[in-house]
Amino acid sequence: MSLLIVGMDNTIVNVALPSIGHDLHASISGLQWTVDAYVMVLASLLMLSGSMGDRLGRRRTFQTGLVVFSLGSAACGLAPGLGWLVAFRMLQAVGGSMLNPVAMSIIRNVFTDPRERAQAIGIWGAVVGISLGLGPVVGGALVQSVGWRSIFWVNVPIGIAAIVLAARFVPESRAEHARRVDPVGQFLVIVVLASVTFAIIEGPGRGWASGEIVGLFALGAVALVGLLRYEPRLREPLIELKFFRSVPFTGATLTALLAFAGFSGFLFLNTLYLQQVRGRSALAAGLLTLPIAGMTIVMAPVSGWLVGRRGTRLPLVVAGAALTVSSLILTGLASDTSVTLLIVAYLVFGFGFGLVNPPITNTAVSGMPPSQAGVAAGVASTSRQVGQSLGVAVVGAAATSNLHGSVAAGLAQASHAGWWIVAACSAGVIVLGVVSTSARALATAEPLAALLEPEQHGGAGPATGAA
Repeated sequence: MSLLIVGMDNTIVNVALPSIGHDLHASISGLQWTVDAYVMVLASLLMLSGSMGDRLGRRRTFQTGLVVFSLGSAACGLAPGLGWLVAFRMLQAVGGSMLNPVAMSIIRNVFTDPRERAQAIGIWGAVVGISLGLGPVVGGALVQSVGWRSIFWVNVPIGIAAIVLAARFVPESRAEHARRVDPVGQFLVIVVLASVTFAIIEGPGRGWASGEIVGLFALGAVALVGLLRYEPRLREPLIELKFFRSVPFTGATLTALLAFAGFSGFLFLNTLYLQQVRGRSALAAGLLTLPIAGMTIVMAPVSGWLVGRRGTRLPLVVAGAALTVSSLILTGLASDTSVTLLIVAYLVFGFGFGLVNPPITNTAVSGMPPSQAGVAAGVASTSRQVGQSLGVAVVGAAATSNLHGSVAAGLAQASHAGWWIVAACSAGVIVLGVVSTSARALATAEPLAALLEPEQHGGAGPATGAA
């Protein structure tokens, strides 16, 4: 249930963006903030929330997250203006960060039999595809019949039910050794993400050479340098920089970032195009994009099968190729592009996106000792969220910079630069799929595993908490 509401939030809000923009008089950059404020905060807090569950109790942290997420959702539905909506989306994200990492940790602790655990994780992961499919359709139906505010209210009864069920069925658990809190590292991560995201979104309107935008990029660079210098000094840092000595891990992190940047950019541009250029209703737009969800659901288990039998290179390369082809189809998007061509692009994109997820996590943990696998998977999950935030920011900024006149008249042409960016991200997945799975790359994970082996006595907690 937690994965359903968090996963559905990504797609259900995209469908409602044109209605939100109309009612709250929001520009494209304002709509970008509606998506990115949530994703940015979520990405910043995922690692912290995982360690909180280990330290304070996983059920307690999980239920707290459900309460905060539900309250944030209710507040979003009552927001009187865009600024309030963005602020309440950030509150939503604080709660959301406590859900999926801790939920996975609960599953890993409750299901002790490896076969049962694999089945449970498989069922849990299948909800990603379900939420992707339900989001556009449910969102479109709610927006068209009740209004955009209802897309947030629908989370509240699900959240309440999950709170009650967790109290009844989920046992409390803690890690024997929880990772220490790293407030300095956490602050620097927030500064990096917030300053860079703000600069990219606001750059087209305020001027890329303006002192404010240049200053924000400089602030992000300084915070990043500070993070890279500070974290290695800690015994238990927020981000374990040693992991990046492994080429497979670094490749998986970058692959997650690029794939999900392309995914979020694709959804953002496509939603605005279908509703504001083609004049489709929210429900019709949601139904038209069902091929993406359908192919994702079909191909995800196929990808897992391929990873188990052929390794990660084949699904990564095929996924990147499919994502690239679908994006290239849309680089010539016009206001009268045939629906048949759009559906072909959606089918190919869903095919690629369904293949890309399983090998990312598998590559991230390749060569890691068991005690560190969860932390490695947690970093990969954070990279997915960072990618989503940057994808909306960069693709939206590219479209805004090329937009002349009204959105309805000029968005199709202005979006071409954004589609080329999505295609470039997708092509990057192909390159990383080859580089990160070579024999030379895999060899770099071996000395890292040996280096981390002495730390295994303190790794049980974070391994489960950040997964």
